[in-house]
Amino acid sequence: MTRNPHPAGGYLLGIDVGTGSARAGIFTTEGRMVASDKSPIAIHREGGVIVEQSGSDIWRAVVRAVRGAVSASGVAADQVRGIGFDATCSLVVLGEDGTPLPVGDPTVPERNIMVWMDHRALEQAERINAMGHRVLDYVGGRISPEMETPKLLWLKENRPEIYNAAWQFMDLTDFLTWKATGDLARSICTVTCKWTYLGHERAWDRSYFEQVGLGDLAAGDFARIGSLVVDAGSPLGTGLSPEAAEAMGLNPGTPVAAGLIDAHAGGIGSVGAEGGGGAEANLAYVFGTSSCTMTTTPEPVFVPGVWGPYFSAMVPGKWLNEGGQSAAGAAIDQLLEFHPHAAEAHAEAARDELSLPAWLAQRAEQLLGQNPNAATLAGGVHVVPEFLGNRAPHADPHTRAVIAGLGMERDLDSLVALYIAGLCGIGYGLRQIIRAQEAAGAPVQRIVISGGAGRSDMIRQLLADAAGLELAAPASEEPVLLGAAILGSVAAGLHVDLEGAMAGMSSFAQRYAPQGGDAQALHERRFAIFEKLQATAREAART
Repeated sequence: MTRNPHPAGGYLLGIDVGTGSARAGIFTTEGRMVASDKSPIAIHREGGVIVEQSGSDIWRAVVRAVRGAVSASGVAADQVRGIGFDATCSLVVLGEDGTPLPVGDPTVPERNIMVWMDHRALEQAERINAMGHRVLDYVGGRISPEMETPKLLWLKENRPEIYNAAWQFMDLTDFLTWKATGDLARSICTVTCKWTYLGHERAWDRSYFEQVGLGDLAAGDFARIGSLVVDAGSPLGTGLSPEAAEAMGLNPGTPVAAGLIDAHAGGIGSVGAEGGGGAEANLAYVFGTSSCTMTTTPEPVFVPGVWGPYFSAMVPGKWLNEGGQSAAGAAIDQLLEFHPHAAEAHAEAARDELSLPAWLAQRAEQLLGQNPNAATLAGGVHVVPEFLGNRAPHADPHTRAVIAGLGMERDLDSLVALYIAGLCGIGYGLRQIIRAQEAAGAPVQRIVISGGAGRSDMIRQLLADAAGLELAAPASEEPVLLGAAILGSVAAGLHVDLEGAMAGMSSFAQRYAPQGGDAQALHERRFAIFEKLQATAREAART
């Protein structure tokens, strides 16, 4: 729980549900966070591809986080003027009256969410891709098992009794706004990015659902997946419902905004800073459990292997291309566990009350001293950290990670080398996305980073060097929470539109230019090796 001094006046509440926790932040109307709190959420993993959560558990965590943040802030309920939500792009399944329906083990009905990283629908995604429907043009040419229609098709084929009994299929963000207001409207962000809604046409394509075997979802004007679709930031219903208000300790009727996917909230909270060139100049890079890149353009740009172009999915009236890595922070965590020194390092990190990656970042900084080129610590170790496949720009869910250059070392320095090599691999994947988008006609001037995995100066400089592009850090330590709060400001009428709110409530704090000279030369050599190893891994996955 954190708290800062704050002035009197109106405040905004941003609520973010990530993979492992629900967080809430209280912000001034100028964008300064005065308090925050978080609450853990449970996650169930099985067999390497099944990942489930409980909507009821997540809602309880949201309520705890909100109450904690409000208490820490000292803000009265009637001073909270607007509320915004964001969440992971996970599939929520509800029966009549909102009863949770199990997406896996029928004896555990409360686990009614297929988490975004659940890959059980890989075979369904491949079948959909083989059909070549026109909606695939707007997801980079290939649909991902992380998206919702492959997951729905898996449910229909493998759990028909659950599929048939479902009253609503919802993205997690829309589930949360429904819980808060009772309004079933979907955000154009969620349904366009993950459900194949065509935002530029303001319509679902019935023929797609019929072709893939989900034609029944078109019934009742697509009532089970969203008859009404609204822009992010739109006020929902009559605001916070009496039930939700009582649970949160807030006032009924407080405006609640249509939400965003969590990564997109990070984009809203970071790329639109006044004087920074606007959303179109900056690529939002959310570096968390996974990573997400978001590029805004005035006209549609089709980039093979990069999701989109999506209309109004982040900034209303603008087009969005979305890339990223299915595992980023999670890939670093997985990578480190392979090293024989990991258990001892975990214990040392715990004594310092740090996560292992954060502790290793400090160790790397100590080893570097005055040397600004962190990649030198990787030595001859090279990593392609694609443990869950390549989301972009290759859109290849079958490929897997590669670790090259390991010896017999078992000490801490060799663990640091593996860690730095993994970060380099993350940066080279980012470089590939930027280059693919630039070649297609969507260049950017800089990367704007957010997310918990990229907060150290060393990591930020390393990513700027690896990607070969300036990187900026937003002034807000919590740009994802800020993005959610910005939505609340628009719903409350404090700003006329989202772009005005972004300019008024966000700013840049630091900039990291890519280094030239020896650092640039080293990254060029390592990037060439990265691409060779990646190509080999993709070939191996096809054999």
